Amino acid sequence: MRTVFFGTPELAVPSLDAVAGNHELAAVVCRPDRPQGRSKKLVPPPTKVWADAHNVPVLQPVKLNDGTFESWLRAQAPEVCVLAAYGRILKQPILDVPRHGFINVHPSLLPRHRGPSPIQTAILCGDAATGVTIMRLDAGMDTGDILLQEEEPILPDDTTASLSERLAGRGATLLVRALALIASGKAIFTPQDHPRATTTRLFEKKDGQIHWDASARDIHNLVRAAVPWPIAHCAFKGQTCRIHHTQAVDESAAAPPGEVVRVEGDRVCVATGDGLLAIHTLQPPGKRAMAMADYLRGHPIAVGNRFEDL
Repeated sequence: MRTVFFGTPELAVPSLDAVAGNHELAAVVCRPDRPQGRSKKLVPPPTKVWADAHNVPVLQPVKLNDGTFESWLRAQAPEVCVLAAYGRILKQPILDVPRHGFINVHPSLLPRHRGPSPIQTAILCGDAATGVTIMRLDAGMDTGDILLQEEEPILPDDTTASLSERLAGRGATLLVRALALIASGKAIFTPQDHPRATTTRLFEKKDGQIHWDASARDIHNLVRAAVPWPIAHCAFKGQTCRIHHTQAVDESAAAPPGEVVRVEGDRVCVATGDGLLAIHTLQPPGKRAMAMADYLRGHPIAVGNRFEDL
């Protein structure tokens, strides 16, 4: 089938590659290049990098709903459009362009975790599993009918980065199956169970702030969800530090939340609102992240020291 692909981040690249390997890829639509780093140099999104390397036309529209983009899309004559983490809402006139509609690769088991941050939210909530849903887009927020779903377990030490990588691969495989069903006329779409829906919101930098009166399990889930961004952070000895890797310890301590209760060779155990949090990897201000054993060699931490909320 002739296809136009909509997607922006690294998470979308495996699906883009899968579409190109099985169908006629007319063009890639992605978000505009963004400034990064202190130099504010414009950096292309990963899907654009892939498209340029494979000589596929790229469009990065700033406006979608003034009629110009819709006319461009009609000129591409797609039979189906595929969307994976594009990051923008498409209105109905655009959704109506391809004969088979827009097929979306969504990294959750819909209707759970609709919205912009399903992977982070699944980890933050302590879910034991998530998955991928292949669905038909409608004008709502991830409310369209479902074609295929597949579950993926969330491992105890999964971060947003590691889980995203697995879901990207699983989503690409499932997408190939879905497009084959559509091409053969065998696709069956099922409405979502809307009363069971949950909705996520876009993560912000402040969402990485640690609150030590929370439980060790909840803080551990926050640390995992915040990798690779915004990285969980708190105050320590008057400066902001970032925490990359932790472990929840099912052990109580007669100490206020945030107080160091034990210093061991490769970890520091801190009291929380419920249980202990073992910190394994810490990033001091202006430094790289380092294993706690390495950090302790040059930065002693004593029992009674406090990690604090910002």
